[in-house]
Amino acid sequence: MSNPSPHPEAPTGQASPGPVRRFLARGGILVWVLAAIILALVLGSIQIGGSHLVPMPIGRIFATFSDLFSQFLSFSIPLIIIGLVTPAIADLGRGAGRWLAITAAIAYSSTLFAGFVTYLACAATLPRLLGGTTLTNVEEPGSALETYFSVEMPAAVGVMTALLLSFVVGIGLSMVPRGVLRKGFIEFRAIITALIERIIIPLLPLHIFGIFLNLTYTGEAWAIMRTPLRVVVVVLLLEVLILGVQYLVAGAVGHRNPFKALITMLPAYLTALGTSSSAATIPVTLRQARKNGVADAVASFTVPLCATIHLAGSTSKIFAFAYAIALTQGVSVSAAQWVGFIFMLGITMVAAPGVPGGAIMAATGLLSSMLGFNDAQVALMIATYIALDAFGTATNVTGDGAIAIVVDRLAHGRIGPEGDPENTRELAFDGMKYLDRVSVDGVVSAEELEASAAAAGPNAVSH
Repeated sequence: MSNPSPHPEAPTGQASPGPVRRFLARGGILVWVLAAIILALVLGSIQIGGSHLVPMPIGRIFATFSDLFSQFLSFSIPLIIIGLVTPAIADLGRGAGRWLAITAAIAYSSTLFAGFVTYLACAATLPRLLGGTTLTNVEEPGSALETYFSVEMPAAVGVMTALLLSFVVGIGLSMVPRGVLRKGFIEFRAIITALIERIIIPLLPLHIFGIFLNLTYTGEAWAIMRTPLRVVVVVLLLEVLILGVQYLVAGAVGHRNPFKALITMLPAYLTALGTSSSAATIPVTLRQARKNGVADAVASFTVPLCATIHLAGSTSKIFAFAYAIALTQGVSVSAAQWVGFIFMLGITMVAAPGVPGGAIMAATGLLSSMLGFNDAQVALMIATYIALDAFGTATNVTGDGAIAIVVDRLAHGRIGPEGDPENTRELAFDGMKYLDRVSVDGVVSAEELEASAAAAGPNAVSH
């Protein structure tokens, strides 16, 4: 008599997944990112006989992978923006300009809110906290694990160029009757979606592991949090406050549980801690926004757009460190100058290229022209900011999810034809049905399209 199978639910010839694998599968990207960070911190900190548990040659393998993946991300980011934003704007129809303006206004308002809250908090706390403190010893974190080799992967276009191109082409496609170009962008969106789901998302935890292993190997993962600790504590508390207000507003407008929505966005927050790039975190932010109930069309429009124009966390951190440096370096800045700096900083953040440290690089001109920082103080500002760049970026991308909820509610789950009869006819074209048809047969004739439209009903292809 044979023994019963320990896993009767498993198919014949296939082992049932263990409890660890089942837990990882249920937890999704959040569990994998957390596991990567914790594992890197543990393995990078342990030393045996004065040597790291992870030997240098092995560490360099992970550093090489992270460098290559980072290069690939930089190459992919403009393509992701074009592939998602262009068809999303085209699907808006003649209401495209309206929703662009609404989303940009919400993002700018959020950035201004972060700036002014930070101003009030810094003015109230930093003069007492930083009495007799100097920030001159802050250094930019380096790298101990050199890569075995590096491959340059220059992007086809810059991030800002991709965003502007998406605006121009997307708005143009929303006004032009359907044709091959719009169908081409629908197919390109499918390619980008596959790139995100099958390559970028699965490999992100390994990339984050390599980044944190490098930081922990040199001890910088802990040193960064101590330099300068008092300013860091103020900044982190402010970012919690900013995210709390953003999701309370989003929850009130979108009729959602703000705490549940914020928890859902945690994978995007943790991924941004590893990548330090809002743009590189777009795939995860997009996925989590959809899990929050945001419609696909709205999420595909708001998330890539806000990754470039919504930098509330970076604005808060730049202002806090600028205030601290001005206070500790004896730079005299009036209240009017600080207010003007906040308004200009919100606009300048749009020019941040979506790469690690991009926000502070875009703001260096304001630091010199509006606050009177000299070259040494600007350099100190850059080093201080980059040391904690990831936390501002994480706040940025998490806030993008709140904006997506607000826009989704205002658009009633879809960004539609705005009552224009011609636009209604235009938007009757269902891009995904078309794409499914093309993917099967390769070429679709007019007769096949007509038959498909008749079979699928009014949501298929219209003439």
